[in-house]
Amino acid sequence: MRLAGIFATILLLIPLTMRGQQVELFTQHNGNYDYLAFGNTLNPAENSDGICEILTESSANFSLLAGQSIIAAYLYWAGSGTGDFEVELNGIPIEAERQFSFNFDSQGTNYEFFGAMAEITTLLQESDTNDYLFTELDLTDVIEPFCANQTNFGGWSVTVVYEDLGLPLNQVAIFDGFEAVSGGNTTLNIELNNLDVLDNIGAKIGFLAWEGDSGLAVDETLRINGAILSNPPLNPANNAFNGTNSFTNSSELYNMDIDVYSIENNIDPGDTQALIQLTSGQDLVLINNIVTVLNTELPDATIEISLRDPIVCGDTDFTLDYTVFNLNSTGELVAKLLLLFTLTMS
Repeated sequence: MRLAGIFATILLLIPLTMRGQQVELFTQHNGNYDYLAFGNTLNPAENSDGICEILTESSANFSLLAGQSIIAAYLYWAGSGTGDFEVELNGIPIEAERQFSFNFDSQGTNYEFFGAMAEITTLLQESDTNDYLFTELDLTDVIEPFCANQTNFGGWSVTVVYEDLGLPLNQVAIFDGFEAVSGGNTTLNIELNNLDVLDNIGAKIGFLAWEGDSGLAVDETLRINGAILSNPPLNPANNAFNGTNSFTNSSELYNMDIDVYSIENNIDPGDTQALIQLTSGQDLVLINNIVTVLNTELPDATIEISLRDPIVCGDTDFTLDYTVFNLNSTGELVAKLLLLFTLTMS
């Protein structure tokens, strides 16, 4: 968000009233898993260029390698205004299962932004194409008030969890919400819990963020456990949210970011949480989701029960044998095991 002249000066001096949804754990997937993301912007150019236009559709390409398969897929979309929660992907209607909102009041003017999410696992699993067209999100009549302070944006992204038996046993955790930093709220701390790191080899973290501008780099940093993340030249240390896509190496994802970073040197075996910190001295940046991929120590108990002899109606004494397995796991089961079962006889 680039603010010009007096308006910029006032906005940086007067705190903004900002409201959104805290970023929290949404779901976890455990197995020989990793994640990818794809999507596209609806901005024809960076909104700081002064172009008050928005597209009504955009496309992106996605495919997996041989031997890889889709486990889960989640479509996120967002933009300026109060929201449109019914869209289409490749002509298939999709209705938001979860909705997000964010607004701030500045000098008596309320600016509202929205986000949405829907699971589209089956859609991707049954798809016979690698090309995806996102439609039915028309913000044309909405963005004009946002153009004055250059916060007009729209876009979409799909977070995909996939299986590859050549991968180690990982935990892919998706955290989501709708929080922001800007000149009036320069620091945002997000604590990621529910982690259990076994090994930091291959550890990574990804982000879906909205409204970042490449031309603004005023105290704009992204940190994990106090260390600044960067991936130059695509993502410099002082300009983390700059309209880029790490998966395609593109710098033309105007006003949104789909980025992923290695955190092998920023997290340690035994860690159960991580602190994400965003700073911005001017640019408005909205965080929608955070994805971690960690080699995680978790037990996965399965039990097989069998009868030694057939049960005759009326029997009150019988013997059961059971075997406890812990195959798809890197963690030991606790010593005490409570076996609870119910038998129904007729």
